[in-house]
Amino acid sequence: MPSTIKSVAIYPPLGIARVGNSDEFFLASEIPGQPPVPESGYKDALGRVKKQAVLFRIYGIGENGEVIRELTASDNVSISWRVHVANRKAGWYQFMNALDIPGYGIPAAFRNAGVKGDDRSQLIIDPGPRAINGQNVSGPAYQFDGGKFYDTEVPLGEVRTDHAGRLIVLGGEGKSASHNSLPAITFANNDGWHDDVSDGTVRATVVLDGQTFEAAPAMVAVTPPNFGQGLFAVVTMYDVVYDLYVRSGWLEKPEAIVFYEHIYPILKRTVDTQWVNHGFYMLFGQNSPSDFTEKDILAKLSDPSESSRADRERVFNWYRKPNGDQYEPEKIPPFYGDTFGDYEALPSVDLPLTATQYECMERWANGDFTTGSLQAPPLFDHLNPEEQVAALNKAPLEECLGGPFHPGIEITWPFRNLIFWQEKKPFRIKILPEGVSPKDDYGPLLSPAIALQPGGPLDGSGPGSLTRWLGVPWQTDEASCLSGYVASLYLALPSFWAARVPNQVLSSDSFTRLSDSGMNDAQRLKHLDYRQDWLRDLGTQYQSKINNMVARWHELGIIVQHPLPKTGETKWLPEQLWVESDRAQFTESDPTYQQVLEAEHATPQILREATVLLKTVAGDEESPARPRRERRAFRRDER
Repeated sequence: MPSTIKSVAIYPPLGIARVGNSDEFFLASEIPGQPPVPESGYKDALGRVKKQAVLFRIYGIGENGEVIRELTASDNVSISWRVHVANRKAGWYQFMNALDIPGYGIPAAFRNAGVKGDDRSQLIIDPGPRAINGQNVSGPAYQFDGGKFYDTEVPLGEVRTDHAGRLIVLGGEGKSASHNSLPAITFANNDGWHDDVSDGTVRATVVLDGQTFEAAPAMVAVTPPNFGQGLFAVVTMYDVVYDLYVRSGWLEKPEAIVFYEHIYPILKRTVDTQWVNHGFYMLFGQNSPSDFTEKDILAKLSDPSESSRADRERVFNWYRKPNGDQYEPEKIPPFYGDTFGDYEALPSVDLPLTATQYECMERWANGDFTTGSLQAPPLFDHLNPEEQVAALNKAPLEECLGGPFHPGIEITWPFRNLIFWQEKKPFRIKILPEGVSPKDDYGPLLSPAIALQPGGPLDGSGPGSLTRWLGVPWQTDEASCLSGYVASLYLALPSFWAARVPNQVLSSDSFTRLSDSGMNDAQRLKHLDYRQDWLRDLGTQYQSKINNMVARWHELGIIVQHPLPKTGETKWLPEQLWVESDRAQFTESDPTYQQVLEAEHATPQILREATVLLKTVAGDEESPARPRRERRAFRRDER
């Protein structure tokens, strides 16, 4: 007999939407490790960034917790959705560092500390809840309008339903502004400023066969755009949360290690960072001796036999041990850690793998694994209900960075604390009762002890709880936390958030040239090697750069996978490349236009054709980042 539905739940438990200044949108991927692929690209015909929306579904659950089936309006089911998002950034505490770093958390004072008492409510953008039901419903009544920053209305997006009554949540326009018309001056704590990212609760009442169920609620976070489509962090937020659950006994660690399931993603994502950071390209990229995805190297690393042990151990020993007591900047992955910029020579100055990732790699190095195989990504509709739910648990968290949390781009350090989660209900955030607003005042200083205690800000989330820990506005943080802060180093390393905030990229002009089969291999490789600063159009002076980012973020290119044209192949070029696409065009009046004309094989006609085809051309090269010492001094001044 078919199982009887005893409860219902909303999936994904956390959905990730992203801002965009276009009125077009695409849906977030529901398959782990797979990017969404919108029709006609990630920008619209006017060059505006499309929003990433989230689709929420209802599943029926059996008596023993088994997932029975998805419930939709087409099943003669009534679903009434309630969504409440808010932005609490300006009314929260300053970001100093992650408050859960043992012994090194820095207490934080209020943002906009000069605003006192009841006046601080003007800093919270809260449009209130929206309710929606039915099929293919949308319109002005379902927009998150009415919330204000002081007297300025700040729309935070809207809700819709699809043909089956599922919920679609869209976020804001990516707009940020100063109440006092003052420029932004720092990376994370700009007083008087607001943005239109948000987060909040998703609830639903379901009527099935005359019986009414209140669904297990979910949350949605509306974050900045993903500028590295199809690229994933070496340590994702899913890795962080899964590791937390394993160490806490909520989930079992893998019984058997399978190379292509547990090890290959770490190696491949290390290699794939070559498309957004030139240092990674030099160390792990195409034609390097440490390209783990190169056929012969991969054959050795995926071989569990004793003959490949030395190769496996050598690679394993390169990776940084989590919770180590030594500062090991020579180890990989070459990313900054949570305490970079605040402390010197601590292990946490650099990012390690999670303990679970590291243990899997250690077992792999010792030969305790099977190879498995690469699997083609499944279609969501081809998965059974249990598999669909597992995918919806994982895909949104895997899309987000798992560090460094300084403060982060999408979601941040509270996610690695058990008090943040519903007890023994993996991947469900502990949510405050409906109608209860998150507390915004925990005293003049928010200390680690206050932040982590029962009844503190991690012990129950509501509208605006998730994104308030991040920088305001988001653009200043993205334009500040880049790569290579020790300017004397040859390589642009380490990096902060390259998979989402690129550092150096392959321009589409370089891609056009290296695709020219009439060019010899050496010249084609020269164009593969040449990388451009992703933020080159915003200038090099820090304050003007971060303010230019506020105004012009949507003009930046999005890094997208492109196949190499099937003409004149050479073994030195990869079959797939990630290319800077849809960067705002410059014109013949731009001085860099003449520099490009003087480049090899460039004629005005070729240049114009490439520009029309790819909507971008190469620009002038600039220094990739401010020196580390300058950035650290700036943060001290800020405090």
